[in-house]
Amino acid sequence: MIELKEKQLDMFAEMDTGILYLYTPFCGTCQLAKKMLTVVDAALPSLNIYMANLNFLPKQALDWGIESVPCLLVFENGSVVQKKYAFHSVEHIYQILKEYAA
Repeated sequence: MIELKEKQLDMFAEMDTGILYLYTPFCGTCQLAKKMLTVVDAALPSLNIYMANLNFLPKQALDWGIESVPCLLVFENGSVVQKKYAFHSVEHIYQILKEYAA
């Protein structure tokens, strides 16, 4: 997974499809979700999964309507088309993201 800073998030406006994982460092559930996403990332090498610390993104949190972390966003043509808060299992996340893999 690729860590992004606030200035780099503009790239999602220009992407056909983008995957962004939002977390906070002291969130235990976020750490577990990151481990799951790392497995999915390895299983879908053609898919770039990006991640960002939500503590540094108050404007984006408001713009995207983020309610809690962990949060997985799927962007298509600059718009959020999916927002997932429940990371049930590696298989669950894999099934969600495999359709976006090239």
